[in-house]
Amino acid sequence: MWLHHHHLLLLVLPLLLCSPLPLAGAQSSEARSLDAILQEYAYRALVRPKTGTIYNATSLLPSNFTGVKVAALRLRSGSLRRRGVVPSYNEFEIPIGIIERPYVKRLVLVYQNLGNLSKRYYPLPNYTYLAPVLGLLAYNGSNLSATNLPTLNVSASADPIRVKFVDVRDPPLGAVARCVWFDLEGSSNFSNVTGGNTCSTSTQGHLSIVAETSVPPPPAPSLPPPVSPPPSPPPPVVPQESNSSNKVGVIVGSVLGGVVFLVLLCLLVLWVLKYKRNKRIQQMERAADAGEALHMANVGDTKAPAATVTRTQPALEHEYAP
Repeated sequence: MWLHHHHLLLLVLPLLLCSPLPLAGAQSSEARSLDAILQEYAYRALVRPKTGTIYNATSLLPSNFTGVKVAALRLRSGSLRRRGVVPSYNEFEIPIGIIERPYVKRLVLVYQNLGNLSKRYYPLPNYTYLAPVLGLLAYNGSNLSATNLPTLNVSASADPIRVKFVDVRDPPLGAVARCVWFDLEGSSNFSNVTGGNTCSTSTQGHLSIVAETSVPPPPAPSLPPPVSPPPSPPPPVVPQESNSSNKVGVIVGSVLGGVVFLVLLCLLVLWVLKYKRNKRIQQMERAADAGEALHMANVGDTKAPAATVTRTQPALEHEYAP
């Protein structure tokens, strides 16, 4: 019966992979079928397992699961609650205070990395995946050959479970990276990314980092209204006092200009007269230099030219005796 159920799942799974995206309810059922298959392969890796040791079951997956990773970690419930998982379980940091319901003595934490099948099993319209979907599910670890086990309800009573994603792609231009968490019913919940690659959760499920692809474009800059030419400024209003002061200034300027003109004219006339007098004196000096020098004699209080020698003696034209 167990082998029959296992072969039936392997036959149905390729059909699910090739089919178009179903509705949300059917998609949740498809994801739960995938969880059951991955739980079975994870338990196959637990051959005489040691508590607290991670067992990788990726190599056991069939070829149609290329890119998917799965692992198993078997723990005691009391030890998980008191110590958590140190140092970490792949990308999952599991703190102390983890409680499972219903209580089991031993449990197995199944790790999932859906790789390129993330969008197939967890489609998000108008979002793009920046990291693969990672899952952490808890099962009863008492019977390691059991299949189709129900998941345990695991929750963190103190610090949350942190998931540090590896190789997170950059979001599209204008978009913001967000954490998304899927519960076992297929519902999604968004939260902020911390540190660029870390998401937090208080319970088990599947997580990833996504970015919205239908980001509305930024509004186009509105054209400014046409600029009308500025109105011409009104003519300046000249106060009456300003007009009167301008008139006084014009009169004073005219009077001063006239006085200056008269002064210059007088100076010009004086200069002309002085020039003519100097000219006559120079002519007289040249004439005196050209003739015989006259002897100067004192006549009273005045000097006057006088002849020192008489060239021709006076004589009577007719010498008659008286």
